[in-house]
Amino acid sequence: MPELHTIIKRPLVTEKGVTKKDSEQTLCFEVAVGANKTQIRQAVQSLFKVKVADVRTSTTAGKLRRRGRFAGYRSDWKKAYVRLKAGEKMPEYAEI
Repeated sequence: MPELHTIIKRPLVTEKGVTKKDSEQTLCFEVAVGANKTQIRQAVQSLFKVKVADVRTSTTAGKLRRRGRFAGYRSDWKKAYVRLKAGEKMPEYAEI
């Protein structure tokens, strides 16, 4: 299994993510593009010591960005919504 911190890159702290965290007991992370749902589940369970009920992923294509006459693409990235089982304590991101 790859290193846990290479699978989970960082938590996504957005308005939508914080709302899901509070109301639906769902965490939102930016993850490695090559990571599958099983690897994401194992990484979250190992890092936060919680039980995962469901993992949903979304891959976002990189956008075209311009700087004057130069153009390039941002990297593709992947987002994971991880729902915890009922009764699990919601971890704080600062505890990593």
